[in-house]
Amino acid sequence: MRLGLLTAAFPDQTLEEVAVWAQDNGFDALEIACWPSNAGKARRYAGVSHIDVEDFDPKRIRDLMHRHGLEISALAYYPNNLDPDLEVRQAANDHLLRVIDAAQRLDVGVVGTFVGRDQHRSVEDNFEDFKKVWPPLVHFARQHDVRIAIENCPMIFSADEWPGGRNLAYSPASWRRMFEIVPDDNFGLNLDPSHLVWQMIDYVRVVRDFAPRIFHVHAKDMEINRDGLYEQGVMSLGVGWQVPRLPGLGEVRWDRFIAALYAIGYDWVVSVEHEDRKFEGNLELVQRGFVVARNALRPLIV
Repeated sequence: MRLGLLTAAFPDQTLEEVAVWAQDNGFDALEIACWPSNAGKARRYAGVSHIDVEDFDPKRIRDLMHRHGLEISALAYYPNNLDPDLEVRQAANDHLLRVIDAAQRLDVGVVGTFVGRDQHRSVEDNFEDFKKVWPPLVHFARQHDVRIAIENCPMIFSADEWPGGRNLAYSPASWRRMFEIVPDDNFGLNLDPSHLVWQMIDYVRVVRDFAPRIFHVHAKDMEINRDGLYEQGVMSLGVGWQVPRLPGLGEVRWDRFIAALYAIGYDWVVSVEHEDRKFEGNLELVQRGFVVARNALRPLIV
């Protein structure tokens, strides 16, 4: 296994600046943010473009990574691919195709993204849209020798994402349904245990049960605000009491989770996804947060 980081937490740094810092601080790989270069920030940690997939030099980027001893673990673009606004949905899916094409040009085997969801419609209704949208996307990725890794974040952190969240792929039942509809072996998971903690889903069992579908791993931790849970209850679906933290500062047992990954033979990147508000506000704090995560995970990843 290798230890990496998702570059989206460095919106004001160039890819080379991120690469230099990552190399100097003991990381092995970058998961590179690839939102549209002119999109602007639509939500926290979105809108970051460290590779403009519409205008880039693959050789220059490969040389940059080689020069700093880094691999590209995945290209990252996490929109709402099932947005109820069909124009927004189409734009997201068109850009995802460009990211897939860029991955092939860079010899990168994985693209991380979301399934998406219309938060105001039922799971069943959303799966009807899934059946139309996702098979051609996965087929396109197969033609380009790219695997699609779906992150399991429910995307329900605030009132504007109520009541269903903006990503359908949040639970084992949802994943099984996805893989029944799209059984292609290049369609899998970018597994993040933090999103399972507050749902009371056994993340170690998930590793065992979905071993062949785990293409990439996110390292983010989760703190449960017990006062918020007491006040809001589980019917609030985590709003007001799920608190993203850096690895080692929440409730994930990283030794057991990493052990489970070793047990299934996972041999790719564990990518730190920094969304911890306690380590935001300036570049030094963000970097310090990544060092906290590195120090928690490095003893387990060799």
